[in-house]
Amino acid sequence: MYKLIGIIAVPLLILAYSATFFVDEREKAILLAFGKIDKTGFTPGIHFKLPYPFNEIRKLDGRILTIDQRPVRFITKEKQHMVVDSFVKWRIDDEAKYYTATSGGREQNAASLIYRMVDDGLRNEFAKRTVQEVIAQDRTQIMSLLTSNIDEKSDSLGIQIIDVRIKRIDFPEKISQNVYERMRTERERLAREHRSKGEESATRIRADADAQSRILVAEAYRDSESLRGTGDAQAAEIYAKAYSRDRDFYRFYRSMEAYKNSFSNKGDIMLLEPDSDFFRYFKSASGKSK
Repeated sequence: MYKLIGIIAVPLLILAYSATFFVDEREKAILLAFGKIDKTGFTPGIHFKLPYPFNEIRKLDGRILTIDQRPVRFITKEKQHMVVDSFVKWRIDDEAKYYTATSGGREQNAASLIYRMVDDGLRNEFAKRTVQEVIAQDRTQIMSLLTSNIDEKSDSLGIQIIDVRIKRIDFPEKISQNVYERMRTERERLAREHRSKGEESATRIRADADAQSRILVAEAYRDSESLRGTGDAQAAEIYAKAYSRDRDFYRFYRSMEAYKNSFSNKGDIMLLEPDSDFFRYFKSASGKSK
């Protein structure tokens, strides 16, 4: 009896195993009936089917996939060659379309189709732009346009394009040196131009500073001369008043000042006649001859 149960159970287990399949949350599944698509859109979990050869399951990668494009040379609007390195993020959106378009869900075929669309899109976008626009301005716009346009074209393949990114843009090695030399020459020209403008500004500032300095010095000299003249006038007025109040004392004081200044140094020598007016206060305290 046990042998009979074992003989019957084994085929039943094999039949049950062949009539079920499991779909992982990272996968997409297609149910084929005699080689033709019968059902898609399976949710993650266990599902049932007819045993082979009535039904067959093909599983596809449902995650976001990456195609790392090889560097490709494109020509810009100026007929300049640029080497572009890019990559594409994509995933399966419609299993039935994808299975048909890629000859049985072959990821390699899908990558080839996407690569061709990205290559054509980049070539068209680069042909519309100059080198300066591609490098400095329009890279983000190119990626946005490519993502939108290729996503529309890939809809018939059952593929959704998530993103197209340009990793690097280079000149071909043969012309890189010439380009760098031109860039260096242009930068040197700009540097010379800026230095020339700086020297011109510096000269203008120095000239203005010199002019203002001369004006300030002249005004200061004018003010000092005016003050000196006012002081001399006031001193003369004071001397005149003092002289008119007591002329004898004023003459005596002035003579004493002259003696002090004249004989301040022992080595001073003066040659004057004895009867000179300079020595009149040596002869008499009143300054009169005896």
